[in-house]
Amino acid sequence: MPVLRVLSVLRGRTGTFLSKGPIRQLGRGYASSAEGPLRKTGLYDFHVHRGAKMVPFAGYSMPLTYADVGQIASHNYVRKNVGIFDVGHMVQSNFRGKTATEFLEWLTPSSLASLKPYSSTLSVLLNEKGGIIDDTIVTKHASDAFYVVTNAGRRDRDLAWFKEKVEEWNSSDKGKDGPVEHEVLEDWGLVALQGKGPEAASYLQSLTSFDLKQLTFGTSAFVPIEGFNLHVARGGYTGEDGFEISIPPSQTVEVATLLSKPPVELIGLGARDSLRLEAGMCLYGNDLDETTTPVEAGLSWVIGKGRREKGGFIGSEVVQQQLKEGPSRRRVGLVVEGAPARQGAKIFSPSGKEELGVVTSGIPSPTLGKNIAMGYIKSGWHKKGTEVEVEVRKQLRKAVLTPMPFIKPNYWRG
Repeated sequence: MPVLRVLSVLRGRTGTFLSKGPIRQLGRGYASSAEGPLRKTGLYDFHVHRGAKMVPFAGYSMPLTYADVGQIASHNYVRKNVGIFDVGHMVQSNFRGKTATEFLEWLTPSSLASLKPYSSTLSVLLNEKGGIIDDTIVTKHASDAFYVVTNAGRRDRDLAWFKEKVEEWNSSDKGKDGPVEHEVLEDWGLVALQGKGPEAASYLQSLTSFDLKQLTFGTSAFVPIEGFNLHVARGGYTGEDGFEISIPPSQTVEVATLLSKPPVELIGLGARDSLRLEAGMCLYGNDLDETTTPVEAGLSWVIGKGRREKGGFIGSEVVQQQLKEGPSRRRVGLVVEGAPARQGAKIFSPSGKEELGVVTSGIPSPTLGKNIAMGYIKSGWHKKGTEVEVEVRKQLRKAVLTPMPFIKPNYWRG
């Protein structure tokens, strides 16, 4: 999931703006999901010149690690200091138009009308059966202007869906009060500065006169950074405090260079995956897919309170039924004894006779020194503290259902 992630001219501001495991796990996710030549972010040469090991991920060539710095060392550095990630493979979009709010409230179950300007929310795109097409960060600039970030591995599916639904909306009575326009911010850069406590904020504050204390988790602003006017959103995918910064194509390398000076270190995909799993965040393709609803995924909180009754969004009938009756399975966290459980490992009852579910992501946690995992389990077995067995390397190993996130988040909420 996505965590927080531009308009040609936005209320006097210039610029077009505007918010994943160890290599073994990445290979089981979207590492090679796209066919054809690999795409490159605007920082490809930047990574290569700094000794990055480039690997296929979501149709892009992305840095796994840098030079001789391993995944665990990079992971620990972010937990204790500050690192920067290239997330420019994510798809950045603008939606504009008088009915943009209503349109996006049709595509997602979130309450966007009540969202304050320059605030963001995690949301989901749903198919007609309530399955998750993608998880996304939606940032509201105004009632007629939204910035949306979606996953690179779902690029083709998402963009086709957006095109279809924009055309359907604009040709119907729903769009009669004003058409919706969709713009893809092709080749724009996106970097995530993440770190423990005040580390990320302290570094970025040294580069701007803007008081970053004004930015709390889930909010954004245009911020002057050493002569660049950039959209900065407070949030991220690691569980630590940080910022996601959207950058015009012509400025991406220069800004990334500026933001990656000591004490900031470059961090690759391997550490990004272990950091996100410790933070209890989903990876699309592993933990979310089109057969999984937000209720099953433990994402009911993204569904607006009023919308749970009124519906009105694509897939609402299935979602409302599950909210009322409960889902047949639920996403859970586990701590596994012995060897780590990887994606696809089966979950059994303590007797080992009843199959209860499956692991979708799993790693040895560098921070906790334990094997952690998330997966789906039959409802009734989902309560914390429940003991189960997980099949790892053809052996059943004890596991305990554990609340997520596995680590305490350090988001800045003011």
